Amino acid sequence: MTAPLQFGLDTFGDVTKDATGSMLAHAQVIRNVVDEAVLADELGLDFIGLGEHHRSDFAISSPETVLAAAAARTKHIHLGSAVTVLSSDDPIRVFQRFATLDALSNGRAEVILGRGSFTESFPLFGFDLRKYEELFEEKLDLFAALLPQQPVSWEGKLRPPLRNQLVYPPVENGRLKTWIGVGGSPQSVVRAAHYDLPLMLAIIGGDPARFAPFVDLYHRAFKEFGRPAQPIGVHSPGYVAETDAQAREELWPRYKAMRDRIGKERGWPPMGRDEFVNEAEHGSLYVGSPETVARKIAKTAKALGISRFQLKYSAGPLPHEKLMTSIELYGRKVVPLVREMME
Repeated sequence: MTAPLQFGLDTFGDVTKDATGSMLAHAQVIRNVVDEAVLADELGLDFIGLGEHHRSDFAISSPETVLAAAAARTKHIHLGSAVTVLSSDDPIRVFQRFATLDALSNGRAEVILGRGSFTESFPLFGFDLRKYEELFEEKLDLFAALLPQQPVSWEGKLRPPLRNQLVYPPVENGRLKTWIGVGGSPQSVVRAAHYDLPLMLAIIGGDPARFAPFVDLYHRAFKEFGRPAQPIGVHSPGYVAETDAQAREELWPRYKAMRDRIGKERGWPPMGRDEFVNEAEHGSLYVGSPETVARKIAKTAKALGISRFQLKYSAGPLPHEKLMTSIELYGRKVVPLVREMME
């Protein structure tokens, strides 16, 4: 019997506006994110993930710190990153921070490791962007060596070796749950299977079913390694309101502002309304009424055989109050509807 589908939320801590239309201070956004995590816990959701960024439009640069505050105010929800940019961090310090979070939350910590789609952390922390792949591969290898919580002897090219070294604090019960976040690289899929780690697919555009070959590759890799496959999750953006029309009208100008801001940095053309509608109707934007969003999540879950769906509920300067309403509808209406559809 397969385990029931888990439901999560993700946010990058997008800097939002107040009732007068003024941008909130980063500090207030961070406090609002903790309140959003508390609401998610009260609604019985399984997970909330906070992204790591180092730029003006996203408030969270230290997810573990914000998650620790949420841990003190929640009881059941699992708390993790979405993602931790391992390439520009120290694997031992990442493990220690999440082991500490695990202690504070009584075993509810998770970490999603990735390379990240933004590169601001590389110059900020003094890493060579030309070693983007090499940094992630070596640091993931070291992080994986820490997970059994035994004395570690390890050697790489980018840092001094470890000789029979223990890392503290240990995770109290079992093993720190660690996912690999993947945006569409076959090598990353196989790498996750190699290290026996669950896979989190970041599907932020296009038909989710196009990721089916990555799911097949993941299962084939586990078969070749002679191990049962680990869970697969999906992270995608979305927004829930009472009706489809309301959800689209409230999200559209904010989503376009975020998309165009990032697109200008990357050489993308401005987003048109037709592209937005196409993503809402056929792509990976889960925007609409509870019934519409539920149908779309259920379709993705069945197509990819996933164990968890994580809705990135923040997208541009949507007011905190609107985000709270969207979370409420997701937890109270979308989740029960998806469960019915999955039976």
